[in-house]
Amino acid sequence: MSGTDEQPVGIDQLLARVREGYRRVEARQAHEAARTGEALLVDIRYAALRERDGLIPGALVIERNELEWRLDPWGSHRLPEATGHDLRIVIICNEGYASSLAAASLHQLGLRRATDLVGGFQAWRAEGLPVTPARP
Repeated sequence: MSGTDEQPVGIDQLLARVREGYRRVEARQAHEAARTGEALLVDIRYAALRERDGLIPGALVIERNELEWRLDPWGSHRLPEATGHDLRIVIICNEGYASSLAAASLHQLGLRRATDLVGGFQAWRAEGLPVTPARP
């Protein structure tokens, strides 16, 4: 036993709980924030989805299992884009579920401006925002 009194929750409850901790963004908001340099878009979709559906121009592709290591400003494996804890990051998955959990994880690292895209890549594409084919 872990010593906590917390009861197990289902994934829907967990998503609702973590999403209360930050303000999610819509596709057009994310596009504008990236265009003006106010936010870093980070695509965590797995390779097969990127190959099938394409890429968001300018988005940084980071596999989900590497996300925290690459974006931790204090980490030894950080990317050059991980400039500080005040960085605004918009996480993008396929439909906007895994990205919510990823954003919550980044919050635990002190990246309090991390958020995710409502509806994920599919919402981006549905809005007619730029997408380029993935390179083989």
